[in-house]
Amino acid sequence: MEAIMVYITCKDEKEAKAIATELLGKKLIACANCSAHKSFYTWKGKLNEDKEVALLAKTRKELFHKVTEEVRRLHSFELPCILSWEVQGDNDYLKWVEEETQ
Repeated sequence: MEAIMVYITCKDEKEAKAIATELLGKKLIACANCSAHKSFYTWKGKLNEDKEVALLAKTRKELFHKVTEEVRRLHSFELPCILSWEVQGDNDYLKWVEEETQ
């Protein structure tokens, strides 16, 4: 199994929790962590500085497209940040991620 971390920025903790809960309920992710941060970005020609919440979700690489579809359906942003990278880790933990997702 190839494990990935999926990074999703959300407008607030309520939205991050709603997305994480939905993804967990559909067994698309094994777990998620949220943390508040400040984001700086340019959108439609304007420089922005906003408070956002980062959602880090652990899942299998093969589920990335399903995760992306669900996040786009649930997210309030016109263009949500949904990024992933492959990870390595403790075999027992990765086995748990595999068992918790489908």
